[in-house]
Amino acid sequence: MTYSILCRDPETGALGGAAATGSLCVGGWVLRGAAGIGVSASQGTAPSTLWGDAAQSRMARGTSAEAVVSDLAAADPGAAYRQLAALDARGRIGDFTGERSVGWAGARTAANAVAVGNMLGGPRVLEAALEALMVRNTRLDLRLLDALAAGAQAGGDSRGLLSAALLVVRRDAAPLTLRVDHSHRPLDDLLRLHAQAMASPYIDWLDHVPTLDQPYRRPAEEGK
Repeated sequence: MTYSILCRDPETGALGGAAATGSLCVGGWVLRGAAGIGVSASQGTAPSTLWGDAAQSRMARGTSAEAVVSDLAAADPGAAYRQLAALDARGRIGDFTGERSVGWAGARTAANAVAVGNMLGGPRVLEAALEALMVRNTRLDLRLLDALAAGAQAGGDSRGLLSAALLVVRRDAAPLTLRVDHSHRPLDDLLRLHAQAMASPYIDWLDHVPTLDQPYRRPAEEGK
């Protein structure tokens, strides 16, 4: 039903994820992330948002992404119908694909990145997404958007796409979380939404909001 890509930028510490699916509301269902902690994608035939929330909580306590994924899958009697990928702030990766996932289903990994999907046209969807992601001369958000597009061009969700999402978190910036929940061209709409988020006045306003590194940031007071 869904393909997702998670990535860590080792130079900036930014963590990000992107997802697309042939169903509704992929961002709300699948992606979770917190700056300095990790990102996760929980999906499948019967996806568990509880897995995504638990993955964030456990990575925040220092558990590796690999151990988090393994523990959550082992404890869930319904794990056969679910998928989970996680990437922590140290670049460690975990992934799980339940044996009852609708084919093609599986994961592919690279340094600081993992792609996972089910009901896909084949493994080439994830391989193409990771190849696009590995282009190093662009920002993480742009690389993730490129990865979504490459996955779609390689087959994507076998039913077509209906929703798409992008999430980027980092300590020195406000979260970037964009969602297209229902569209016949969700990747195009996500690109348009991203362009708006990178333009004035929205992008200028972000210079005044608190971040983890500057939790008390505010607009400069006039006359001072």
